[in-house]
Amino acid sequence: MSSSPSIPWLLRWQGLWQGERNASRLLPFLPQLAGGLLTALLLLLPLADRGGLGLLITACGLFWLIWGLATPASGKPLGAVNGWLLAYLALALLATGFSPVPAAAAKGLFKLLSYLGVYALISRLLNEAPRWWDRLLGALLLGELITAVIGLRQLYGDTTELARWADPNSIADGTQRIYSTLENPNLLAGYLLPILPLALVALLRWRSPWLRLFALSSLGLGSVAMLLTYSRGGWIGMALALSAMGMLLLLRLSKHLAKPLRRWLPPLLIGLVVVGLLVAAVKIEPLRVRLLSMAAGREDSSNNFRINVWLAALEMIHDRPWLGIGPGNSIFNLIYPLYQQPRFTALSAYSVPLELAVETGIPGLLAALGLLFTSVRIGFSQLYRDLFFSLPCIGAMAAVLGLAGHGLVDTIFFRPEVQITGWFLLATLGAGQNHD
Repeated sequence: MSSSPSIPWLLRWQGLWQGERNASRLLPFLPQLAGGLLTALLLLLPLADRGGLGLLITACGLFWLIWGLATPASGKPLGAVNGWLLAYLALALLATGFSPVPAAAAKGLFKLLSYLGVYALISRLLNEAPRWWDRLLGALLLGELITAVIGLRQLYGDTTELARWADPNSIADGTQRIYSTLENPNLLAGYLLPILPLALVALLRWRSPWLRLFALSSLGLGSVAMLLTYSRGGWIGMALALSAMGMLLLLRLSKHLAKPLRRWLPPLLIGLVVVGLLVAAVKIEPLRVRLLSMAAGREDSSNNFRINVWLAALEMIHDRPWLGIGPGNSIFNLIYPLYQQPRFTALSAYSVPLELAVETGIPGLLAALGLLFTSVRIGFSQLYRDLFFSLPCIGAMAAVLGLAGHGLVDTIFFRPEVQITGWFLLATLGAGQNHD
């Protein structure tokens, strides 16, 4: 079979099984099978154990390969999102090859490839059958709703387990933090964070009263659960995500308003939100104490720990600025002890930008920033349009901004419960660009 010159050479392996009898019989069922697999993955993100998630993630990658072999490439351009992802992947390959411990870095590279397999399958499904986006979102919201309810129920049970997350050396000692099925309040916050703007998209997009009630419940209970994690990074991300979503929706709505309202409504609502947040911060004691701990500097033990880890990470970047040590937590656990300060062991850099620079050097960080700016650009390009993916792209952009805010002070994003949702956001943005 000859490859069309319009098809990028990276995709010319696709369609090699085209015309074979078994592949032809399978073709009509590929979108449904892919959708079912991805629905199960998004639903079970907070509920399955790591082994189960690993099997589902691997199955998604293998299914994408089968789908690609059975059908030829479309010939469409790769798109900006895919371009930045390929640039980062190339840098990760180089970083693995030049890593001080290549075998450990190879484990991280394999994990990155497995996540990219999920992204590739979601992208293929949304390009072939866009209607699956709402079904995938429904699965994500159902998993989030179950997780939020389980977390809120923890407040009415034995609080002994909740107390183990209270740091006696912190000024917020005694605060009870829920963690639901994820065993970590910060991880629960990272999981909930990108789903909240998508729940708002569902509330605006779906027409059935029952589906809107479902979306509203997911948004309301998820927001309450997020607050009760008392994750300061999660709060930063939630404030960014929901504020960005609110502003974008206001701008989208403004084209239907009279000129005076168009001018004064956004600043008025922003002022009301700021006043409401200030009143809550002053009147609600647990919230006030947790917020004050952000400004405590090294006097707060959690802050002090992160500052020491960040300083060690900067030393690692200084020594290997161009390609880093290689991707993944396995190589980080081997190299970080050479730089750590006494008593400050860590499993990551506790900051996504620092982690990216440690693993793949400054070029890897720049590629990630390029991906972030591309996400924002695509979201803004859909602001005043009424296409199928316009509102989903706006929600995805707001969620990406929230994840970026949380990622400044934590690396929860690299956990599969959070990262898979991140790939869903990027696939949504890529599909919006492809369907312009």
